[in-house]
Amino acid sequence: MSTEAINVAEIFGQNVFDDTVMQERLPKKIYKNLKHTIEEGRELDLETADVIAHEMKEWAIEKGATHYTHWFLPLTGVTAEKHDSFISAPQPSGKVLMSFSGKELIKGEPDASSFPSGGLRATFEARGYTVWDCTSPAFIREDAAGAILCIPTAFCSYTGEALDQKTPLLRSMEALDTQALRLLRLFGNTTSKKVTPSVGAEQEYFLVDSDKFLQRKDLIYTGRTLFGAMPPKGQEMDDHYFGTIRQRIASFMKDVNEELWKVGVTAKTQHNEAAPAQHELAPIYAKANIAVDHNQIVMQTLKRVASQHGMKCLLHEKPFAGVNGSGKHNNWSLITDDGINMLEPGKTPHENIQFLLVLTCILKAVNKHAELLRESAADPGNDHRLGANEAPPAIISVFLGEQLEDVIDQLVSTGEATHSLKGGKLETSVRTLPDLTKDATDRNRTSPFAFTGNKFEFRMVGSRDSIASANIVLNTIVAEAFAEACDVMENADDIQKAIHDLIKEYAIENQKIIFNGDGYSQAWVEEAQRRGLPNIKSMVEAIPALVSDKSVELFEKFGVFTRTELESRAEIRYENYSKALNIEARTMIDMGRKQFIPAIIKYTKTLADTVNSVKAAGVDASVQLATLEEITVLLKEASRAQAELEKVTETAACMEDGADKAAYYYETVCPAMEDLRAPIDKLEMIVDKEAWPMPSYGDLIFEV
Repeated sequence: MSTEAINVAEIFGQNVFDDTVMQERLPKKIYKNLKHTIEEGRELDLETADVIAHEMKEWAIEKGATHYTHWFLPLTGVTAEKHDSFISAPQPSGKVLMSFSGKELIKGEPDASSFPSGGLRATFEARGYTVWDCTSPAFIREDAAGAILCIPTAFCSYTGEALDQKTPLLRSMEALDTQALRLLRLFGNTTSKKVTPSVGAEQEYFLVDSDKFLQRKDLIYTGRTLFGAMPPKGQEMDDHYFGTIRQRIASFMKDVNEELWKVGVTAKTQHNEAAPAQHELAPIYAKANIAVDHNQIVMQTLKRVASQHGMKCLLHEKPFAGVNGSGKHNNWSLITDDGINMLEPGKTPHENIQFLLVLTCILKAVNKHAELLRESAADPGNDHRLGANEAPPAIISVFLGEQLEDVIDQLVSTGEATHSLKGGKLETSVRTLPDLTKDATDRNRTSPFAFTGNKFEFRMVGSRDSIASANIVLNTIVAEAFAEACDVMENADDIQKAIHDLIKEYAIENQKIIFNGDGYSQAWVEEAQRRGLPNIKSMVEAIPALVSDKSVELFEKFGVFTRTELESRAEIRYENYSKALNIEARTMIDMGRKQFIPAIIKYTKTLADTVNSVKAAGVDASVQLATLEEITVLLKEASRAQAELEKVTETAACMEDGADKAAYYYETVCPAMEDLRAPIDKLEMIVDKEAWPMPSYGDLIFEV
């Protein structure tokens, strides 16, 4: 095990073409032009791009790079890339030159028809473009392919529609910037020039041994276990959460950190999570589009480094039934270019009128668009996670904490807030321990959208999903709320009175979305229903929110999506759900036919031979016979369930893609899958372990 000291400050960002590198390498005029493009959204001319491309290429070659790629995030859920070397056509001497033009930097041309487009691109309509996102720095990734210059890009069709996650994210950031600045100007702020959503994504994941992983077809094909009985111990002792990190895992985490730091990802926190073999990595916050890119880098790095350590990283939301699944907490705040956090309440939030308006605008946005926000976190894997005692419920609510809820209550009941609750001191009653200053409010891990001091934490996002969708929705719905508030203030005769009235109005109208209690309880489900809050339990039920008239009007108003783009994404979402469930169902069928049923039949023969041998010896064989009978009953049940699953899966496969097909998978195929799993899991607890065809849950989560 390497104990070589790491100088983090020295290696951090060493493979990033960041502002420091650009200042050093670019001519002053070129650097200034690029900064104007980044900060003010100006178009980058080709002459400037040529100089940047040349210096970027020279820097990359010095770092050992031979290829570059336009690195983008299509609607597949994972990044895409095509590697091109820097070599140009051979010279008459037979030698080659290394070149990289501004045009190659700015624009690429992948096959748009080969990526999900929801009907925007036909098979014969292949042209699509990748476009350099100069606000997210290029970086060099070092892996088995060598050193690759990765250039973050957006991806759109030949006719201009967004085919990726980055394009609408950047659009939503511009919309939010415009409306947030409007609001700040009305409060007298004339110095801030830009408002950016700041995002930090806490990434949860599981690690399992590679050899055991490769013996599980369900993990290979679907990323989760489709069968498996719980071992005697799960997570009930609470001894894994924040427990001592085992040496094998610690070595893996060390290498992950080094790889991330080199490419500028601010990996900050690492710890064991609640379930055995589950862990978390959290970075320091960054601008939303950079945070999205960094989270993709984090997921890729976790997988790659795990393989190097003889392990596999599982990012599925629910890889194991019976223990906690994995999510991705999306921490979101609004920061100006001169360092003002618009979500900072201060010590006396009841007196912070700007904060109260921002807060109540966000309450309005979340309440009005709860279905859309829920849809942004919808994923086939998340259907298994949301609502369990490990993740927020499928009901959108907002946790404010005691201090802010008290302020809201004052506004609702009296029309004004006159005081704020104080935190006080926490007395330890131990003389050698200092007394601590308490926060003014507790935390609530059961809330899907929780205020945590100076930011909101959206806890619904699935662990393998891009955080782009959630932030696109958050940015846009808050932009709308800001715009509507600004419209009122700009037309008011008395702006102070208008602000006061808006805060009170928004607090009263949207108080029902506030809930500080136990989101896991059945009592909350019933209370939410009384309040009229939507409880959307599945991805299939969530998708229609994407194309509702309310959502279309919202996104078109702020130029984030067109109706056509939204309809295409809904089609892709339905299709992806059906495909994911089809793969899971067929994997179960395959495992049942080729592994479980043959293994159980073979074991019943062994057991029958044992019964006959024991009887022949004149000894009581009732225990063996009872076991054989129990196994035979369960085997029949499994065989019937297998046949039914095959039948309904075949029916689903013959249906046309769309909402009806996805609904059939959810309503018919999913229950059939559970019906097959149940007897197989029971059999696992009876059949000799040596006869069982694959590693158990205990093997997977406790032997890594």
